[in-house]
Amino acid sequence: MKIFFTWILVGFLWLLHWLPLPILRTLGAGLGRLLYAVGRERRKVALINLRLCFPEKTEAEREEMAKRHFVAFAQAVLDRTLCWWGSRERLERLFRIHGVEHLTDPEGRPVILLSPHFVGLDAQATRISMYVPGCSVYSNQKNPVLNKLLYDGRVRFRDAVLLSRQDGMRKIIKAMKDGYRFYYLPDMDFGPKESIFVPFFGVQAATIPALSRLVRLTGARVVPCIARQVPDGYEVEVMPPWENFPGESVEADTEFMNKFIESQVLRMPEQYFWLHKRFKTRPPGEQRFYK
Repeated sequence: MKIFFTWILVGFLWLLHWLPLPILRTLGAGLGRLLYAVGRERRKVALINLRLCFPEKTEAEREEMAKRHFVAFAQAVLDRTLCWWGSRERLERLFRIHGVEHLTDPEGRPVILLSPHFVGLDAQATRISMYVPGCSVYSNQKNPVLNKLLYDGRVRFRDAVLLSRQDGMRKIIKAMKDGYRFYYLPDMDFGPKESIFVPFFGVQAATIPALSRLVRLTGARVVPCIARQVPDGYEVEVMPPWENFPGESVEADTEFMNKFIESQVLRMPEQYFWLHKRFKTRPPGEQRFYK
């Protein structure tokens, strides 16, 4: 029965992709406002994150930022139907990309695409997949219908290597050496086991230091990628590779990475993924933020 209703949901999502983008965005805005109103737990998480990262703002300003985030997030969720089923020509028109030349290193070195969690992440990945093969960490879904939908969406335009977190660095390094660009999503709290604490907006945040270690092991270039949601689609920016990276230590590199993410959040704070418990893991002795 659960699979049956999942297929109904997938059919409904498929119908949505035929809608003009302005209508799809209007539906997304309504969905976002509804989620903000009824999603008490995630609303609370977003407001705690915003209070920690923007203590200088008033409560009313943070609430307004959270509302805008819920809208942008819901719009991006519905926009994902375009990633799954929209024609290549339509996606090229709606998901505009800049800096494609940085996707390939002129000296043939591996490339790591540093992709923080902004709402345009899926649009960005879809657009980049039209140019180069990618490798990323993929979490299998318990629902087989949704799992196939998400998997097929990731390999729609080009073959990709999808690994689990349990596969470790060895398979990632092999894929990079085989020419796959590794999508590195750096800003999730995966607990204390493999993390180090570095500041994020002045708050100690458990951060996986794998970026620095991968670069040291492979000589890869770090190419930041940011997608900005705009009224008529997305602007995908592939930035020039970082110079003088890695630096003096893994800790310094990881702090540098977080500082970079902060700078991008400040460009469009409502589009950063505030629904995740980014500060769930605390240094020994520190109080928990999420009750």
